[in-house]
This record gives sequence, structure tokens and C-alpha cells, in this order.
Amino acid sequence: MLGIFHVLMWYFLLILYMGQIRGVFGTYEPVTYRVGCTLWGIFFIISGAVLIKVAKHPSPSLVTLALILNITCIITVIIAVILTIVELSSFHSVSYRNYGQAKLGREVSRVLLFSYLLELAIAFTYSICGCIDL
Repeated sequence: MLGIFHVLMWYFLLILYMGQIRGVFGTYEPVTYRVGCTLWGIFFIISGAVLIKVAKHPSPSLVTLALILNITCIITVIIAVILTIVELSSFHSVSYRNYGQAKLGREVSRVLLFSYLLELAIAFTYSICGCIDL
């Protein structure tokens, strides 16, 4: 569910930032938007699908695959959290026409920061359980 939420937030940010008007101070394009940070939710969706498969039909190879995917998700979340913190800590002037969109985009980044931490806790918990199953 969190992966789908992240992909939908990317779509929302895409529409939000594409509607900006070029002003004197330019447009607001944060690093998380340029990198496609919220699109990384696809990793969470794939990891969740593999975890469901492991729960229904456990095998050592599937448990290992789920563990690898959870570790990948943990690394992805850590990178996303660092990029989001960098984005929220630096704010450059934008055109007054784009200020509302930039402010709304920063609020979305704050919401995503909390959901990244939730995803980190979930992936870490499943990684520990995966280690126990091996």
C-alpha cells in the first residue's frame, strides 16, 4: 500500500511541477523530483508481492529473494530520506507565481518523509523475520 501511495504522490508532484510558469526567479524543481524519488515505490510494491508469495508458498529461495528485496528497500528508503531532508533544508527563491506550488510540493515532501520512515520500519521488521526463517 505504501508503494502505491508513493507512486501516486509522484504523479501528483509531476502534475504540480509541470504547471509552473517560468518567472524571473525560475521554477521550483527539487532534487527528489528530478531523481524520481517517489517512483522508487515500485521497489516496495515488488517486495510486498514477493512477501505475499512467501507467506503462501514458503521456500528457501523465495525467502532469500524476499530478504534481498527488503534490504534493497531499506537502502532505497535511506537514500530517499537523505534526499528529502536535503530538499527540505534548502529552499531557493522562486517566482511569486510558483510560490504556492513550491509550498505545496514541500508539504508533500514532508508527508513522504514520514511515510519513508514507516516503510523503513516495515522493511526492517520483515528483514529480521526473513533472517529468522533462513
